[in-house]
Amino acid sequence: MNYDHIFDQAIERLHSEGRYRVFIDILRNKGQYPNARCFAGHNGPKDITVWCSNDYLAMGQHPKVIAAMEEALHDVGAGSGGTRNIGGNTHYHIQLEQELADLHGKDSALLFTSGYVSNDATLSTLAKVLPGCVIFSDELNHASMIAGIRNSGAEKRVFRHNDVEHLEELLAAEDPSVPKLIAFESVYSMEGDVAPIHAICDLAEKYNALTYIDEVHAVGMYGPRGGGITDRDEAAHRIDIIEGTLGKAFGVMGGYIAADARIVDVIRSYAPGFIFTTSLSPVLVAGVLASVRHLKSSSVEREGQQAAAAFLKAQFRDAGLPVMDSTTHIVPLMVGDPVKAKKISDILLAEYGVYVQPINFPTVPRGTERLRFTPGPAHTQNMMQALTKALVEIWQRMDLRLAA
Repeated sequence: MNYDHIFDQAIERLHSEGRYRVFIDILRNKGQYPNARCFAGHNGPKDITVWCSNDYLAMGQHPKVIAAMEEALHDVGAGSGGTRNIGGNTHYHIQLEQELADLHGKDSALLFTSGYVSNDATLSTLAKVLPGCVIFSDELNHASMIAGIRNSGAEKRVFRHNDVEHLEELLAAEDPSVPKLIAFESVYSMEGDVAPIHAICDLAEKYNALTYIDEVHAVGMYGPRGGGITDRDEAAHRIDIIEGTLGKAFGVMGGYIAADARIVDVIRSYAPGFIFTTSLSPVLVAGVLASVRHLKSSSVEREGQQAAAAFLKAQFRDAGLPVMDSTTHIVPLMVGDPVKAKKISDILLAEYGVYVQPINFPTVPRGTERLRFTPGPAHTQNMMQALTKALVEIWQRMDLRLAA
């Protein structure tokens, strides 16, 4: 058996399809986001502007967050010391869970090391605890949700994206006595659209199903206190389990769920992804705690981000660039070819100092490859105008179609 040959073939397949992923070597400049330094392919660092970060509100650079992390580092040291049940539980963890439960109007919350882990661990555990559970999953759900559903071993029914009529068909066809769980997202990060939350909750009540919503691309971003789309649309009380991340709008790292205390206790007690992994560093938790508290009381960052997204969409549309129909802060630009998407990304970085990664399969379906821009409150109108001008030049250079 030639193992090296098998591994080489696997990587070559990615190269031949034009979707081999390259990680750019950069460092962000503290206090100067979205400015950063790129170290790849240059004689010394090159100044660049970051356009694809999920640190949507630049909270990873906020003075309150950095000060809180520095204070925690000098107070308790670097690491947590282990799993939550063996030395890794701290007062910071308890405080943050209380803040997150309050953010979503729930009894309790539970921290995980990432949003991926919180989805995988919670969904897989829930379905195992509920005998004969059937999970109804939106077809565009994130890979972490799909992994959790798969790892649960439960039966699943996939409904067409945001199609409540199809969802009801599937629910109506199921045995009424079977436990049911509807799993979906609030903001779909590659399309930039929003789920019909209240309509899905109506069906959940009609067919006696639990609801599980992934708010990772919405927490911090929407609602009067940053509780997400469920906060904005006054729907949080109708959702059984709200899952979120601490690594996007909150600017640090980690994941969590917020729910009824009974549900949280079950996940805490049964989920291997929680029980058997080292807990988040208290330094990280302290930073998130400061971020959550700040965004609960400040709308400045949210308003600046929404204004930037609206301005960039308008710039792209006016220039004839193929911006997708996003109703959120996500600004996706359709390319439709993995090789061309990578080429555009490379030209932007090398010639214009613009960093945006191409999005390819399996993140999006083949033939829908795109560039995904996430303008934030620190991106200026001059930056966005310069970016648009650069993209138009590249589109023309590569003989790509611009709208009339």
